[in-house]
Amino acid sequence: MSTVAAPKLHKNFINGQWVAPSGGHTYENRNPANTAELVGTFVSSSAADVDAAVDAATEAYKTWRLVPAPKRAEILYRAAEMLLHRKEELSRDMTREMGKVLAETRGDVQEAIDMTYYMAGEGRRLFGQTTPSELPNKFAMSVRQSIGVCGMITPWNFPMAIPSWKMMPALVSGNTVVLKPAEDTPLSSYHLVEVLTAAGLPPGVVNIVSGDGPGAGAPLSTHKKVPVISFTGSTAVGRIIAQAAAPDFKHVSLEMGGKNIIIVMDDANLELAVDGAIWGGFGTTGQRCTAASRVAVHKSVYAEFIRRFVERVKALKVGDGLDPQIEMGPCINEQQLNTVMSYVEIGKQEGAKLLTGGNRLDGGAHGKGWFHAPTVFGDCSAKMRIAQEEIFGPVVSVIPFSTFDEALEIANGVPYGLSASIYTKNVNQAFAAMRDLYTGIVYVNAPTIGAETHLPFGGTKQTGNGHREAAISAIDFFTEWKTLYIDYSDTLQRAQIDNAD
Repeated sequence: MSTVAAPKLHKNFINGQWVAPSGGHTYENRNPANTAELVGTFVSSSAADVDAAVDAATEAYKTWRLVPAPKRAEILYRAAEMLLHRKEELSRDMTREMGKVLAETRGDVQEAIDMTYYMAGEGRRLFGQTTPSELPNKFAMSVRQSIGVCGMITPWNFPMAIPSWKMMPALVSGNTVVLKPAEDTPLSSYHLVEVLTAAGLPPGVVNIVSGDGPGAGAPLSTHKKVPVISFTGSTAVGRIIAQAAAPDFKHVSLEMGGKNIIIVMDDANLELAVDGAIWGGFGTTGQRCTAASRVAVHKSVYAEFIRRFVERVKALKVGDGLDPQIEMGPCINEQQLNTVMSYVEIGKQEGAKLLTGGNRLDGGAHGKGWFHAPTVFGDCSAKMRIAQEEIFGPVVSVIPFSTFDEALEIANGVPYGLSASIYTKNVNQAFAAMRDLYTGIVYVNAPTIGAETHLPFGGTKQTGNGHREAAISAIDFFTEWKTLYIDYSDTLQRAQIDNAD
């Protein structure tokens, strides 16, 4: 008789209770490094389930918004302490469901810890402004006010960090939440909600409905009782959400694609630049919106950079992320693997030079997972599709250039504008790059990944719609400004009319 426990069925969390979906449908969450391993079974939600979650959040908002912000913050602080205590367990579960190596999932959980601590601190710093009035015996100030129910749709690549970016500022500001996590990685989001509940969050303040985009995401994004939508995912889906939310003038934050670049100048520390290109291109198997999928290298150091870079890429160990020797995990699912393989064929057809990789890894230890070899194309044109379109996989295009101005033109010549990096010892070029790279994030002598929670995160062009996540920027999105005038003159004062002299 088998002693292996059956994987747990994870239900929706609505109004403080774990409840079955209205339709009774479920789906499996499997380990992308070993699809024979069933991580858990989750329910497929429908519009009716979203309605129930939104109703619970709407009711809870009536009292949650009146809880003093420092008291709301105390709950977040306790949650951060619990996350810290459970970090290793949560990290291992994340590797099982998402595939990235354990060192990276520890970073993902740590980011959630950092964000939760940070936003707990904001409970005593939801600052407004006080200012002198232009009229006598009149006081003027501004305060932040909460908005209501916030619908959140999150991706699979950072299944705890990104929900924390959205949930913690929303909660400390006095809003309530309905979270729809990515169907590929719901377990980590469930863990986050469990921790918040254990920390003392009242019923209905945070609700979670699992399922796919059409079944659960679409009803949430168009729901009449949800005035705020925060989405992280593809540009194509973000456009659909923006269009769907426009008729009701919802607050919508979109964090979408990227085609990020590392610029390697002729005076760069080449070994450092190679380190950055390895981490930027193949960290999280290239499945980051900030991944460095383009590397532009000055022609005078191009051959040497290629030699070192390809040698390092060939040596990367690919496999199950729970193995401490492994440096890169699998693609998230078969569809993403097929997308990567299709772009490799596109690159070949476009005339790019395949320097290493370019194939699925499917034998031996890779036989039960969605693995693709780390892949480098050289001698790429900046206008090739593999250098223009987001692949979201372990494929890096290396582009030669002759001048600093040409490098900037290459960097800015894509539809996205999330992150960019330059490796140089020339302080003048570094500052010019910081000024002229039209992205939301710029790194000097570091790769395109490594954002910190106390600074704004987001991008330009088709990367986003102008909002930023993390830091005070997130508080700005999840609150409305209210301006208050208190006239104690005991007379009618008509502002500019009575202030003309």
